[in-house]
Amino acid sequence: MIYLDNSATTVLDQSVLETFNKVSINYFANPSSLHNLGAKTEQFYYKVRSQVADLLNSEINEVIFTSGGTESNNLAVKGVAQFYKTRGNHIITTEIEHPSVYEACKQLEKQGFEITYLSVNEQGIVDLEELEQAITKKTILVSIMHVNNEIGSIQPIEKIATLLKKYKKLLFHTDAVQSFGKLPINIEGIDLLSISGHKLNGLRGTGVLYVRRGVELDPLFAGGEQEFNFRSGTENVAGYASLARAMRLSINKLPQAQKLKDLKEKLKKELMNIKGIKVNTPELSAPHIVHFSVPGIKPETIIHALAEKEIYVSTQSACSSKSANLSRVLLACGHEKNIANSGIRVSLSYETTDVEIEKFIKELIIEVKKIKKLLR
Repeated sequence: MIYLDNSATTVLDQSVLETFNKVSINYFANPSSLHNLGAKTEQFYYKVRSQVADLLNSEINEVIFTSGGTESNNLAVKGVAQFYKTRGNHIITTEIEHPSVYEACKQLEKQGFEITYLSVNEQGIVDLEELEQAITKKTILVSIMHVNNEIGSIQPIEKIATLLKKYKKLLFHTDAVQSFGKLPINIEGIDLLSISGHKLNGLRGTGVLYVRRGVELDPLFAGGEQEFNFRSGTENVAGYASLARAMRLSINKLPQAQKLKDLKEKLKKELMNIKGIKVNTPELSAPHIVHFSVPGIKPETIIHALAEKEIYVSTQSACSSKSANLSRVLLACGHEKNIANSGIRVSLSYETTDVEIEKFIKELIIEVKKIKKLLR
């Protein structure tokens, strides 16, 4: 099997699973319970939160555990919008955000919030001048992802954070689901940051929202007072312990990012040499994502053909891959419809090998030729 769909989800690390199993057995009690078993679990849970805070270089009470990237993004965007709506009703985001941010903003629009969707250039990057021009006295939040989940473009997060510092009443959120463990992340100047466990060889249903001290949110869930009143529900202690393990492993792999980038560049070069293929991933992009189009061929046709040979790739994001719509991201980057409706995403992992890439290219060429012959 050649698995090249790591931006959708990653293979679970065995040690992460072992952590989950061990904690599930040894710390099964509800940490909110008053008896000694609950207290024991609560103390352990504090250590888990402290570990994640250390990994993020944050304070312990700035770590909010969630069920993953979608919840983290929704809590950040909707939580800020509802809590600070007396301050203003304007939010700035981009045309290429993940659906969990983009659709959350669409929902807020229906509730009377004003949303500015920044355009991007052909590289998938926002213009800082356009961003600053969009800020008004009513602006309460800017939400711009770090790495685009489809084409891999990297936004200038540090420059954006520096720009926004002078706007004291404005909060900055970034979706770091595709960048954590692949690129260095500095939370300085960032008010809210989203992370998902299953993108890091961790378990589904685990995630983190970093919330800078002093930032308030209207919770999505009513209930208890867990997660500093931001996120009600009995804590998934074992899941979050496994998440801490996955985050640490991911950060430890960062020195290998150059090797991953070299593999990505090799793949891009090979794709560019294939007649009829258009590479959409920009030069400045994450080290694990390569996106290309085969105009005239439906992407699912190629995906299914490769899957029969146990080679797995995807189209758009996993959240959008079953939609028949054109790629919103590619259209925003100025690509024609024939490019936007034929996109395929290849996403690598630190375990991907040169041999696997060579095999993928070989089989891709065979299948594209075969499909084109049938379409004549």
